[in-house]
Amino acid sequence: MIDRAGLADFLRRRRELLHPADIGLAGTPRRRTPGLRRDEVAQLANISTDYYARLEQARGANPSEPIIAALTRALRCDLDQRDHLYHLAGFPAPPRRHGGHLRPGLLSLLDRLTDVPVCVLTDLGEVLHQNTLADLALGRTGRGDNVVWKWFTEPALRSRLPEEDWPRHSLAHVNDLRATYSRRSDDADVARLVHALLKRSPEFRELWERHEVANHRFDRKRFLHPTVGVLHLTCEVLLSPEVDTRVLALFPTEGTDTRDKLELLRVVGTQEFSTFA
Repeated sequence: MIDRAGLADFLRRRRELLHPADIGLAGTPRRRTPGLRRDEVAQLANISTDYYARLEQARGANPSEPIIAALTRALRCDLDQRDHLYHLAGFPAPPRRHGGHLRPGLLSLLDRLTDVPVCVLTDLGEVLHQNTLADLALGRTGRGDNVVWKWFTEPALRSRLPEEDWPRHSLAHVNDLRATYSRRSDDADVARLVHALLKRSPEFRELWERHEVANHRFDRKRFLHPTVGVLHLTCEVLLSPEVDTRVLALFPTEGTDTRDKLELLRVVGTQEFSTFA
């Protein structure tokens, strides 16, 4: 059951601990309220200010589970705080998988990595985040796009990598997905993706039937950039505590001119490039 008083108190305390800079707002000396204002939290959670105010006042309708999920993101809750907020609202805590949720500390770290391309993906290949340099160097990818699905169903997107590298990347995608399938084959999202790929892609089906499995932690990749030419990148895969989330940091490969090319892209700015998948 919902703990109205506890929920109201937690929301207020969590709001007052945040600073405008935590959500990308400029602080002003005239702010009277410690932390964020109610209207700022409401806007971040995509709910009305009046509705949010009633929650902090322990009155009004019981919040739905999607609203609680939105509030956890708006208030930059870590997983422990998220679980507590769900408990106060009378809902079971979600499984400790990403669920589209990136920890505030991880987002802060990624914001500071401006000189290397960085991507965050789920263990199914869904894009959760790319920094600006990744958009510029690799191609902009929409949040929620699945790079494994696109690799096997939209071959034109492979044009951003040398053709002789395609078989190696295909095998790596399948081996990574096989590892995920082995770990959580009972999950509907995993089974749905695998079955759809088996039906759609003969190449995927042939590689899947080999039963090769591996989680890749390191790789060297080449990307064909339309402005600066070939980018030689060394990919380090960092696992978060939520085992279905991976951070891919792509460093310039030593002995190449890629570092200078990445610096040039940073200067060039936000020119749009097609998604490579």
